[in-house]
Amino acid sequence: MSLAHATVLLWAWGSLLTFEIVEKENIFQKTPCPAFLMFDNAAYLTDMSFELPCHCKPEEVLAVVWYHQKHLGSTHTQVLTDFDGRVLTEAAAHVRVGSDMLARFSIRMFSLLVFRAQPEDSGLYFCGTRKGDYFYAYDVDIQSSEGMVASFRDEGQEPFEDEYHGDLRVFTTFWEWTPCDRCGVRGEQWRIGLCYLQSPDLSPRYRQTLPNAVSCGSQAVPRKLRARAKHHTPELLVRSCLVSCERRQTVHLGLLAIFNYVSKAGRRPWVPQVPIQFHQQMLGHGLLISCPGARPEHAVAWDKDRQQLYRTQYLKDVNRSMRVFIDHGNQLHIRFTQLSDRGIYYCWRQGVRVAGFRLAVKTRGHYHASFSDPETRAVLQLILLGYALITATFATVHLCRCCCYFFRCCPNLSP
Repeated sequence: MSLAHATVLLWAWGSLLTFEIVEKENIFQKTPCPAFLMFDNAAYLTDMSFELPCHCKPEEVLAVVWYHQKHLGSTHTQVLTDFDGRVLTEAAAHVRVGSDMLARFSIRMFSLLVFRAQPEDSGLYFCGTRKGDYFYAYDVDIQSSEGMVASFRDEGQEPFEDEYHGDLRVFTTFWEWTPCDRCGVRGEQWRIGLCYLQSPDLSPRYRQTLPNAVSCGSQAVPRKLRARAKHHTPELLVRSCLVSCERRQTVHLGLLAIFNYVSKAGRRPWVPQVPIQFHQQMLGHGLLISCPGARPEHAVAWDKDRQQLYRTQYLKDVNRSMRVFIDHGNQLHIRFTQLSDRGIYYCWRQGVRVAGFRLAVKTRGHYHASFSDPETRAVLQLILLGYALITATFATVHLCRCCCYFFRCCPNLSP
């Protein structure tokens, strides 16, 4: 038995040693860099964040440099490097310290990360070295959300039809549908559509997902063709949906409901189901509320107390006079605050309620309390509870005195 045990232990030890010396596969050894530099076309909407991987590089290169040009061969080049803390410089002029570009660009594991992209970030991106050797390149088109057109399926609206100008075809390419933005109640889901065009006159140096088709702002599009497609704006397609909440979330909400009930029974303050932030706003001033951790491509929804703010009525530019609306970046706008705006605004992200914002309105230094506020109700409950305890104590003392007087069960308490 001891010999068998020793054999098993040696086999297990050998297996562990074998497992430890296995190295992770190096993708750069199997991905040779192209002999002729090509550009991968990619299109995004304003304020989106994305990643540009450096798919190939020589094995001896340990750190990459990213270059950005508005046009191929431009003398104005921005250089992003991971040396000395990922510094961003420019060939023509240095970027000021504290510039917004320094916060929106980052290099992680040879990939370039762009946060909250803007239309001016469109152009060509090169992955290379400090010496100017290029390995991989992208053609990035950031399309503006200004003038974005929304179509609502529930109202029978359909997206724009394709446009034809001779051999040129201008059309919209839609992304996948988002998840339902709410659960347990009627919600909405949407898909973003970006402008694309198809023509045999495109530059062959740019890689295309569809045959002879690239995004409308691509560098592969000749200037005369780009002018014909500039009126084709991005689109948003919205439809209703209804999904049940996940079991784990349902159990979580049930436990919170039980805890709230126990808290109320113990006369403790009201406990919210999600974190709630308090904000006090002056009457007549504008307000902008963002959902924590949400991006433009996420499914985000807004509720005011028990009222659902559906995009059918509250999406930006649905009508010409909108005081409260939701923009295409999923942010809630209040142009000028009124007393009726008081309440709690809940935010849903990817079908889960994640945060709340309690809005209070004051005029000329006076805070206007509302009985719909949980804190106001809790204070009133504490005041009423204290009054009830004092009354009950007073009544109990006098009841005991009356009992002692009538039933002679206690000594005379009178002086």
